[in-house]
Amino acid sequence: MGTDLHAPLGQNRKPKDRRSRRPSFAVLAGLVAAGGVLGLSFYAMRSGGLETAPPVEVTLAVPPAALPQTAPAPAKPAPAAPKDAMRATSQSGANVDRTVLDDGSVVTKFSPKPRDGQGPLIIDAQRNGQDPRMAAMPNEDLLEETPFGRLPVRAPDGLRPMDQYGRPWSGARGSRIAIVIGGLGLSQTGTQTAIEKLPGSVTLAFAASGNSLQRWMQEARRAGHELLMQVPMEPFDYPDNDPGPLTLTTSRGEAENLKRLHEAMGRITNYTGIVNYLGGRYLTDADALEPVLRDISDRGLLFLDDGSSARSLTEQVGKAVDLPRAFGDVAIDAQVDGQAILRKLDDLERIAQRKGMAIGVGSAFDETVEAVAEWIEKAEGRGVEIVGVSALASAEAQQ
Repeated sequence: MGTDLHAPLGQNRKPKDRRSRRPSFAVLAGLVAAGGVLGLSFYAMRSGGLETAPPVEVTLAVPPAALPQTAPAPAKPAPAAPKDAMRATSQSGANVDRTVLDDGSVVTKFSPKPRDGQGPLIIDAQRNGQDPRMAAMPNEDLLEETPFGRLPVRAPDGLRPMDQYGRPWSGARGSRIAIVIGGLGLSQTGTQTAIEKLPGSVTLAFAASGNSLQRWMQEARRAGHELLMQVPMEPFDYPDNDPGPLTLTTSRGEAENLKRLHEAMGRITNYTGIVNYLGGRYLTDADALEPVLRDISDRGLLFLDDGSSARSLTEQVGKAVDLPRAFGDVAIDAQVDGQAILRKLDDLERIAQRKGMAIGVGSAFDETVEAVAEWIEKAEGRGVEIVGVSALASAEAQQ
C-alpha cells in the first residue's frame, strides 16, 4: 500500500476482471436440437404423419353460489315405446281363478296363459284399485266416446272398471260387510250429507235421474267411496209406479233398453257396476234381462241385485253371461227409523258371521246415514270389515 496521503481515494484499487458473457457451446447446441425437434413435429402433424390426440372433455366443479341464475333446461321427453309394443298389467300373463270358501275366505289360483304377439311387452305393475290422489279422475283406457257420453269399457289389456275403481280391502279372513246407500243425486243436501258423514268404506249408488252427478261423483271418490250407477227397471205396478224416463221395461225391445241403459251409464264415470232401482217385473223376464246383463259384463262391470225381488233371474242369467254379480241380503231402511235401522244392521252382521259376508242396501235418508255411520264405528271395533261391494262380487268371473 502506497504512502501518498494526498492521492484521491480509490485510485489505488485494482480493476475488476470483466469476463465475456457469451453463451457456451453446449447451450447453443441444446437450443438448436430442441428447435429441430419442434420443427419436425410441426411438419409431421401438418403432413398427417402423426395422429392428434382426441379432445378431452373437462368438467369443472363450481360451487352452487357461483352458478348463474338461469332457467333450468327443459327435461328431455322419455323415449317413445316401439310401435309394435304390447301393454300388459301385472296379471296379464296369468289366468286368475278365485274361489270363495264357506267361511268367506278367498282362494286365488294363478296359472300361465299363452302370450299373443312377438314384439316387446310393456308391463304396467299398477295394483288394482285407484290411487286415492287420482280417484276423481277416470282412467282414459276404460272409456269410449259414444252419442250417450263416455261409457265404461274394458281396457285393451283387459283391465276392467270394477277392478280399477274397486275399493281395496285387507284380504283377511273374517266377517265382511258391504253397505250400499242409493239415491245419491236426487237431493243436493242429502247427497252432500251422505258423502260427508258416511265412512269411505260405504258404497254409494247414484240415481240416473239425479242432478250434478259428475260433481258429486268427484266428491265421493275423493272421500274414498266405491260407486255404482242406479238404473231404474220396470216394477210390477208399472206404469202407475213409474221410476223415470230411463226405465228399462219388458215391453220395449233390446235396442231401446240398451239405449236407455247407455244413457244412464253416460251420466258419470269411475263406477264399478250397476244396481237396479225397483225392477220387480223386469228382473223376472230372462229375454229382456239377458242383453242388458251381457252388455254390463262385456264392459267389465258388476251387477248388484238389491234383493227386492224374490223371483229375480239375475243369478241364472248372470252366470250364463259370465257377469260378476252380488245380491243384497238385507234392506236396512224398509222402516225409516234410526233404531229399526240399527236392528237391521245387527241382522246383517249375524248373516256375515254365518256366511262370511253380507250386503245391506238402503237409501240416503238422514236417519239411514246417521244410523249407518254410528253402527260402522262400533262394528269395526268388533272386527267386522266394511268393504266395497266389488270385493263381494261372485268369483266365477273375477278376471
